[in-house]
Amino acid sequence: MIFDFLIKKHECRHTNVPIDVDEAYCPDCGALIRNQWFIIRCSCCNIKRKAHTEYNEIKPDTKYCPNCGGTDFYVQELEKLNFMEVRYAILKKVIIPQTTYTARQIWIEKEENQQKERKLLECRK
Repeated sequence: MIFDFLIKKHECRHTNVPIDVDEAYCPDCGALIRNQWFIIRCSCCNIKRKAHTEYNEIKPDTKYCPNCGGTDFYVQELEKLNFMEVRYAILKKVIIPQTTYTARQIWIEKEENQQKERKLLECRK
């Protein structure tokens, strides 16, 4: 119990999910993964800054902006990755929760003297 924090949890990092698609299933764990691209911009001069992830949080590489010297920044999510933004882009792989539906259907089979096909009486989800 004391050494529980030393035991590594084997969580899937989804390294085999291709980065050129928006959504894909991870071949290692089977989860549906969405690729999200982010860039960091300076709040003062709006210049793109290089960044990294630290404890699942996006942070700039340098403390101060190389253009204006400001410390404030904001994270912008990109719809599509542009060729010019590849140097500054950070990829996050987010698991999309899937909902499963169970359906119940009641059908009536065709009888000998009826001309109609099967008929759906009830369908509940």
